[in-house]
Amino acid sequence: MYSFLNDYSEGAHPQILEALNQTNLIQTVGYGKDEYCHLAQKVIKERIHNEQADVHFLVGGTQTNMLMISYALKHYQAVIACDEGHIQVHETGAVEGAGHKILTRPHVHGKVTCQMIEDICQQHTDEHMVQPRMVYISQTTELGTYYTRDELKALYEVTRKYDLYLFLDGARLGSALVLPDAPTLQEIAQYVDAFYIGGTKMGALFGEALVIIHDDLKPQFRYHMKNKGAMLAKGRLLGIQFYELFKDHLYEEIGLHENRMADMIRQALMKKGIPLYEPSATNQIFVDLPQNALEAIEKEFMVTHMGAIPGGERVRIVTSWATSQEAVLSFVSLIENL
Repeated sequence: MYSFLNDYSEGAHPQILEALNQTNLIQTVGYGKDEYCHLAQKVIKERIHNEQADVHFLVGGTQTNMLMISYALKHYQAVIACDEGHIQVHETGAVEGAGHKILTRPHVHGKVTCQMIEDICQQHTDEHMVQPRMVYISQTTELGTYYTRDELKALYEVTRKYDLYLFLDGARLGSALVLPDAPTLQEIAQYVDAFYIGGTKMGALFGEALVIIHDDLKPQFRYHMKNKGAMLAKGRLLGIQFYELFKDHLYEEIGLHENRMADMIRQALMKKGIPLYEPSATNQIFVDLPQNALEAIEKEFMVTHMGAIPGGERVRIVTSWATSQEAVLSFVSLIENL
C-alpha cells in the first residue's frame, strides 16, 4: 500500500540527513545559539531582504501558532480566521487553551477575505466583546488553495485599517512559493507582521522557522519560548536542517516536485470527469470520489477520508518531496482504468 495520506510520512530529504550526519560529532552550544542556527537565520534574512527580522526555530506547527498568537495578544483579544483555518479545526483548542477566542467566518475557497475582516471588526465595537487584534491565514490553505500576492497585499491593507497583526502559517509554504502569482518570501515579509516557514511538511525531519517582522512582537520572545516549553536544547538540529533547505534552492525544488506529482494526479482525475472539491494548484488534492472508485483505489493506495458525500466520499490526496513518479504513474493508471 502506497500512502498519499500526508506530506510527512517519510523521514527527511537525503541532503538533510547527510548534513546531520556530517555534523553529528561537532560540539556546539545549545538552545538555538549555535553556529548552524546563526547560518540558517542569515540565509533566511537574505531571502526575505530584511536584516532586522527575528528568526526563531521551533519544533512543530501547532506549537508555533500557539506561541505566536499567545505572545501577540492580550487576554481580552482574539484572532480572526476562516472556519477551515488550521488553528480552528486541527489544533485541539491550543489557541483557546492559551486564553484567546478564534473569531471565524465561512471560508471562500479555504481563505480569509477582506470582507470577513471588515464584518468581524465592525461587529466587535466595545469592551463588552473580545477585541480582534490579529488575522491568521495559512499558505497554502487547509484546502490546498493559496493566496496570490494581490490577495495578500489587500489583506495587509485592511489589517492596517483596523490595527490588526497579520500572521501567516507557512507549514506548506514551499508548495505556494513556486507558483507564478503567489507572493515571494520577500513579498510575504513586506505584507505580514509574522510568518513561519514550514519544515516538517517540506522535507525536514521536523521544525518550523518563525520569522517576526513587526518590532512590537520581537522583545523577549525567547522568554516566551522557554516558558512554554518550546526551546529545544539541541537547537542545532533545527539550524542544520533550515540551512540545508535555504543555502541553495532545495526548498523550492521540493515545492516544484510535489506540485508536479500532484498535477499529474489532478489531470487524470479531471480527464476522467471526477470532480475536484477545490481548484487546487498545490500538493493537496481534494476530490469527490464515487464509492466504487474509492474502493478500487484503496486496494493499492491510502488516502484521507474527509467526509461522506452522496454516493461516495470526499478524500484528500497529498504528495511530498519523496513522492516517486513511479507511484504517481501507477495511481494515474488506476484512475484511467476505473
